[in-house]
Amino acid sequence: MKILETKDLKKYYGSGDTQVKALDGVDLSIEEGEFAAVVGTSGSGKSTLLHMLGGLDYATSGMVTVAGKKIFDLNENDLTIFRRRQIGFIFQSYNLVPILSVYENIVLPMELDGRRVDKNFLNRIVQILGLEQKLDNLPGQLSGGQQQRVAIARALVTKPAIVLADEPTGNLDSKTTQEVLGLLKLTGEQFHQTIVMITHNEALAQLSDRIIHIEDGRIVNDYVRNDRTGRADKEVRI
Repeated sequence: MKILETKDLKKYYGSGDTQVKALDGVDLSIEEGEFAAVVGTSGSGKSTLLHMLGGLDYATSGMVTVAGKKIFDLNENDLTIFRRRQIGFIFQSYNLVPILSVYENIVLPMELDGRRVDKNFLNRIVQILGLEQKLDNLPGQLSGGQQQRVAIARALVTKPAIVLADEPTGNLDSKTTQEVLGLLKLTGEQFHQTIVMITHNEALAQLSDRIIHIEDGRIVNDYVRNDRTGRADKEVRI
């Protein structure tokens, strides 16, 4: 079942000779439960695509559908609520609140939404990510890898339809990078999360089920390594 879809998605900046086409007609479909990596060099449009998918910015034209909802049709307030409930974000810079404890950072999206935390679900996430002994710590008392684990837990706790990860290991060393990506893949499988990860690192992309290459605002290659049905190594027509 499709959980995310774009149609002729465009994002242009400027006009005339100075116009920049950050996205230039992107058609993309992500199935529920997929772990997809969007790969591209700096300036290729991959981060712009992530912002469009997460409703963090509006497109020049085209459509984004998340969990059956055309997000650009929503007003600002409804989009904020939809984003909070249906989309989990993991950023390279972690975006943790320094004066809040690990536990408080994890449950912050739920509290902002006025919803009760599912303690059993939270405990499972915390256990898998190895944060049981860190819940009372402040972010500044954690290593980079531990802070990224907190960010992953925060993204998962709302049980979103999709998790968007923007260069989630960009600030980590190689050993911690492999560990965090392994945990992200594990939690995606454990909690049936759909994950779209932006990266410039081809090696990291190999951990995903599907690799989508973007250049100059266009998808140039879409390769399914494992579509979770047993089929593998399949080129997707674009």
